[in-house]
Amino acid sequence: MMTFRDLLVMSINNLRRRKLRTVLTVLGVVIGTASIVVMVSLGIGLNEMTVEQISSYGSLTTIEVSSPNRWGGSSENSDPNYITADVVNMLKRLPHVKGVSPVLSVQVLMRQGAYQAYASLSGVSDDYLNEIPVGEGERPSSRDKELRMLVGNQMITQFSNAKTGKGYWDTGEVPDVDFMNQPVFVIFDMDAYYQSQAPADAENAVKPPKKYLIPTAGMVAGTVDEYSDYSYSVYVNIDQLEAQLKRVFKKNPIPGQPTNKKGKALGYMVYDSAQVFVDDMDNVTDVQKQISDMGYQVYSRMDWLEQSKQQSQMVQAVLGGIGAVSLFVAAIGIANTMMMSIYERTKEIGVMKVLGCDMRNIRDMFLLESGFIGFMGGVAGIILSLTISFLINRFVGAQALTGMPGDLSRIPLWLNAAALCFAVFVGMAAGFLPATRAMKLSPLAAIRNE
Repeated sequence: MMTFRDLLVMSINNLRRRKLRTVLTVLGVVIGTASIVVMVSLGIGLNEMTVEQISSYGSLTTIEVSSPNRWGGSSENSDPNYITADVVNMLKRLPHVKGVSPVLSVQVLMRQGAYQAYASLSGVSDDYLNEIPVGEGERPSSRDKELRMLVGNQMITQFSNAKTGKGYWDTGEVPDVDFMNQPVFVIFDMDAYYQSQAPADAENAVKPPKKYLIPTAGMVAGTVDEYSDYSYSVYVNIDQLEAQLKRVFKKNPIPGQPTNKKGKALGYMVYDSAQVFVDDMDNVTDVQKQISDMGYQVYSRMDWLEQSKQQSQMVQAVLGGIGAVSLFVAAIGIANTMMMSIYERTKEIGVMKVLGCDMRNIRDMFLLESGFIGFMGGVAGIILSLTISFLINRFVGAQALTGMPGDLSRIPLWLNAAALCFAVFVGMAAGFLPATRAMKLSPLAAIRNE
């Protein structure tokens, strides 16, 4: 009974006796393995770049929840589909939800020196603020003693000269606005502001509204050319914003808030939307469905990502299929090599059988030979694929083909391991029929063979 070591040594020696044939057969496996790895790596690269691009716009685990009739007019009683503090608390209790932030947006006018801009001031919770990348300064917090702003990195492009009306989009020059070191004045009562712009002798002319000095806590990360979901907004803590709005408007209805039939403010705050933060990407779709079943409109980047992933998977399957054809051709070469080896070693096989060698040992010897061809081709193919991948990323790059930065070809460790195992499997599968034929050869006929 031969041991595995004996079989392995005999298999390697048999391959070494036919060096040229072995090298040519291994070369086919090398090309096939490298083709599969490179093709699949391109698909993986495209898929990961898509995820990176979408995630650069904002979080992939955040769901935006809005009411289908938020702007449906006045209401005497609470509309169950309004997003209120009670709804926010209900959303917090859903499985896999790690936090919920109501979003309250008000339109304001910001001024600094000769420049001004209309802006959306968004009140959000600390959970939401912690999701925003900060480039300079810090995030506002519920612990602050005063209302402070986190300004979007592209907000400066919205400022224009109050006298000429020209700004960044007219001149191409960034306005001379310094959020961090110079005071920014904010007008909250926009209705009064518009009315104050009427001629002094007009019937509806009113006194200009009060301006409030709101300090800037920090700036959103990024340059004026880098866009994200946070680029054009200004964020503040929602509790402090509510308190500020109550000081500004006192008992008068807050603009944008629903009123009762008498035009008076409701006894609670109605939010524009809510941001639901899910613990994992895999749970976003399930949480979305639960919220949708509650009667709310939902949106997340997972909708976009799922569509992109389906397209990427199709591309990856096509590319992998092209590479698999090369490995299939290599498998034919392995089968041919093993069949030729059997014809050349027919007498040797007959002698082994006459001497009492186990039939399975003969079969295993040929399977080891074909498997070893697959192994050598797989290792060399992986080395070749890593080289090709490096050259693609070095001289072609994703920027030239997709417009996105990053490596176009990406080979994770699991792909190398899978390619090597697949190459060995293909080699052994290709050698199975020749090995079975060798096992079934008649000993006497094999010995008489010339």
